[in-house]
Amino acid sequence: MLNKTGIPTAEDVKKVSPSPDRLKKGPVAVIECFQEIPCNPCTEACKQGAIQPMEDINNLPKLDFDKCNGCGVCLSRCPGLAIFIVDGSYSDTEAVVRIPYEYLPVPQVGDKVTGLNRSGEELGVFEIIKVQSGGQKNKTYTLWLVVPQDLAMDVRSIRLGGLRHAI
Repeated sequence: MLNKTGIPTAEDVKKVSPSPDRLKKGPVAVIECFQEIPCNPCTEACKQGAIQPMEDINNLPKLDFDKCNGCGVCLSRCPGLAIFIVDGSYSDTEAVVRIPYEYLPVPQVGDKVTGLNRSGEELGVFEIIKVQSGGQKNKTYTLWLVVPQDLAMDVRSIRLGGLRHAI
């Protein structure tokens, strides 16, 4: 399915997802990298040693969820925009999802944006609570979105503005 559509299946995502208990403990990276290509910036970026060293640069990254503190350095270094940070400890009903963003204009704190799933389907309108710059060398911003707990593992992109309805 992934090779035909570019969209991972639920089974693909489950293989790289932390347990619900780990999500409740605080921020943790979710690496949705499913193609074996020569790439390792995430491994080099992780100072906690949570992203395990690769035997071959073509290997998929492997994350030790217990070592990950959710700092997000790997997110901003991933050229494939395949890393997200999920914090299920934000509140009983809401989570924070941090997503990479490389478009202009850059949304601002307080903006309401439409959250999209991996297929580009609308999941709702969510507030941005923080915007982090990747710095002068790395133009990838990190957007912090507050989403319902049950959507934390689904929101993976945004569209500026409110929901669009099919006619």
